[in-house]
Amino acid sequence: MGKVIAIANQKGGVGKTTTAVNLAAALAIREKKVLLIDADPQGNASSGSGIERLRNRKTLYDAMCRDEAVEDVIQPTELPLLFVLPADKQLAGAEIELVNEERREYRLKALVERLRGDFDYVIIDCPPSLGLLTVNGLTAADSLLVPIQCEYFALEGVTELFDTLAHLRRLLNPGLSIEGLLLTMYDERTNLSSAVANDLRDFYGGQVLKTVIPRNVRLAEAPSYGKPIILYDIRSRGAESYINLAKEVIDNEQTGLRKGA
Repeated sequence: MGKVIAIANQKGGVGKTTTAVNLAAALAIREKKVLLIDADPQGNASSGSGIERLRNRKTLYDAMCRDEAVEDVIQPTELPLLFVLPADKQLAGAEIELVNEERREYRLKALVERLRGDFDYVIIDCPPSLGLLTVNGLTAADSLLVPIQCEYFALEGVTELFDTLAHLRRLLNPGLSIEGLLLTMYDERTNLSSAVANDLRDFYGGQVLKTVIPRNVRLAEAPSYGKPIILYDIRSRGAESYINLAKEVIDNEQTGLRKGA
């Protein structure tokens, strides 16, 4: 059974979608079969993975709100083991259309459970908000990975997200764990990045992942070419960091399985 990881932070611009796309791709080149679910109406994870925006293409919206067979919505990518369940602006309507539906928080979970056995990892890119789509993502997930930009305002958002996480665990998904806090946009030339990283490690300890994602021009350029960084420039520091992140995620899962044995 595949592991389901939601990537979420209610603060925008922290590298959430960049992490979703590039972690999924890095897991795929480590011979893991991966499904990337784009649960953000902006659809950036879809386009960043090379999925063209076509007017009549079925998306996550059709699977969640129109009972389209989810297997028919999944798209292949340039990487043989990476697949995408795409999104577009229509998905924003799901927040309104599902609001009066029973078990509305479990719509995405029902789709994920149908697919889980076909993949080693399912990565969910959640919107930069704490609305119904993000709640669906967190309810469907086994663990939560939180990208955090190395700036002080980001620290305030982590506390709010953890409060929401505690509430969601009580009501919807008691098994949801923390995959880790991921430091992004780290600039080793500044004291600020170092200070924020130290504060996070002091406060959250082992919940902060060892891998750090640097500010990297090639990483910023890759989405405009519709490619994960490992296809755009595998020799870049950004690619190296996400390859290391994939290894850390795999190692952490194997360690957890051994402990649970």
